[in-house]
This record gives sequence, C-alpha cells and structure tokens, in this order.
Amino acid sequence: MTNDELPKVLVDFLNYNATLNKSKNSIHEYRYDLIRFLKYMKVLKSGNHKITIDDIDTIQDIDAEFLNRVDLNDLYAYMTFLKDDCHNTATSRARKSASIKGFFKYLYLKAKVIDQDPSKELENPKIGKRLPKYLSIEESKELLNVAKNGDKYKKTNGDISNKKKVLATRDYAMTTLFLNCGMRLSELVSIDINHIKFDEALLTVIGKGNKERTIYLNKACINAIKEYLAVRPTVPSGIDKNALFLSERNKRISNRMVQTIIKDYLKECGLSNYSTHKLRHTAATLMYQNGVDVRALQEILGHESIGTTEIYTHVDNSQIRKAIEDNPLADYNGEK
Repeated sequence: MTNDELPKVLVDFLNYNATLNKSKNSIHEYRYDLIRFLKYMKVLKSGNHKITIDDIDTIQDIDAEFLNRVDLNDLYAYMTFLKDDCHNTATSRARKSASIKGFFKYLYLKAKVIDQDPSKELENPKIGKRLPKYLSIEESKELLNVAKNGDKYKKTNGDISNKKKVLATRDYAMTTLFLNCGMRLSELVSIDINHIKFDEALLTVIGKGNKERTIYLNKACINAIKEYLAVRPTVPSGIDKNALFLSERNKRISNRMVQTIIKDYLKECGLSNYSTHKLRHTAATLMYQNGVDVRALQEILGHESIGTTEIYTHVDNSQIRKAIEDNPLADYNGEK
C-alpha cells in the first residue's frame, strides 16, 4: 500500500516519527506492523468470522471514530492471533506490541484524536534471554581466510579474475570489520571514505536511531581497508562517490548483498546457521572473553543500556567445566 492508500492518522504517525529522526528501518517496521493490525481490527469489528485480513482491500476509511471503538480486549485478541494463527515468536510479538503502543500513545497524547489510550495496560510478551550464537576463534580465522582467498569467486580450475580479486579484497575488509569491531550491518554499509581517519585509527558511522558514533580501528582493520582502497574502483560523481564498499555496479553495497556474501562464505566454512549479526555477537564475545570490561564493550557496540551488553557476560560450558576441575578440592577424596 502507498501512503495515499493509508488512513490519514497512520500517515501522520509515520511522519511524526520521521521528525524524531527514527531510522528508515524503524519507520518501515511501524508501517508494516500497523497496516496488519488495522486490517485485523476491521475484521474483528465487522463481526464476520468468514473473512481474514487477506480479504481486506483497504484501511483508508479507518478514522478517529473507528479507533475510539478499539479497546484493550481487542488488542489482546490481536496478540493471540499473532501467537496462534501467525505463529509469531515472543520477540516478534513484543515488537508489534511496541508499534501498537507507540501508535495509540501518539493518537492520545499528541494528535489528541482518541478519548483514551487502550494500549496503556497492554502487557508485553515475556521474552526469555537467549545466549548469543558466535564463532570460535578458530572458526573466525577460517572465515577470514576463506574471504581473503575469494573462494566463492574461483572457477573450477581454481583461477580468479582480476575483477573478482577486487571483490575478494572488499569481502575480506568487510569480514574483518565485522569480526574486529562488532559493528552493525547498517553501520558497515553506511561507511564513507571521508569519515575514516587513518592517522587516528578511527571512523564515524551512522548507528542505531540515526546517531553518529565513533568506531576505533585496530591494525587488521586499517590494513584490510587500505588493501581494498588500493584496488577499489573510482566513482567520479554521484551519491555513492564516497561510499567505502561498492557493488559490482560501483554503487554503495546494499544490506542484502552483504548478507548474501557473508552467508556464502559462512556456508563454505560449514556454518550455514550463522549470519552477519552473528559476527557482531562473535566480536563482542571474543572481546569479553579476552578481558574487555563490560562497560567498554557497551561503548564499542553502541548499546544505550548496559543490560543489552550483559548478555555477553555469559561463559560457555567448557569454562564452567574447567572452573569445577580447577577447584583445589577436585582431587581430595577425604581422609580414611
């Protein structure tokens, strides 16, 4: 649906969030979540149990009068629908709950088009904390080697063209930044050459919430970037002129393309269940296991809350086993 096909109240809400410098991804998620929510509300309020949200062609007619009839029970009916019919995870339902809460809060406090906020008492699904999946140091080194060799570009005879060598150099630099800096996918894609300060070994990127943040670079990162810049194609003009990482068409590389490239290399290493975000987990976990303070790690990862970072303070089973075996009483059998 285009904005012209959406209710005015929803368009106004999306525009409001844009003025708050919310990221494009966040606004896209609000848009998707609320379109489906409003379709469900039309089904629910119709009283016709034979139709589904897929049968709803338009939500443009939804207005303040309709939204004033939505109550807390309707919201819980939708959350149940997401769980039982759509099989959404608790994490996914929590995100959609946040979208709904933000929407109704705006309608009540900012736009003042509804008499009360039905989402105020809506409870979020409980999300169990899961330990992050990450690569071991050996797996990380193997991934770097596979990327550096450009294995995915090699022909059956093992040769690789000069053009593909450039791509392999690019891929190695991207993988190095992921594993050493723990940066987000969107941050890596947004890197501009003129935002890299080689003399200070740092770069600035656009982080979560469109906030600019500084990322420090170690020798591996500096060397990998310089190697790529030595062969990177020149873009004479246009919006992608300063983009560090380019596609084969000499455009700023996209999020999806980076994901595909990294997945291909991971697959070659026998790590099909991993992704670019797991490389961020890997960098964070390896740094913590190597003695980096959790507060420093928070700054490195760009987390607003220390609670988000504390997930990396876990220890794996081998460490737990070693701690038990290293107990000074481990070999004591008692005196007879």
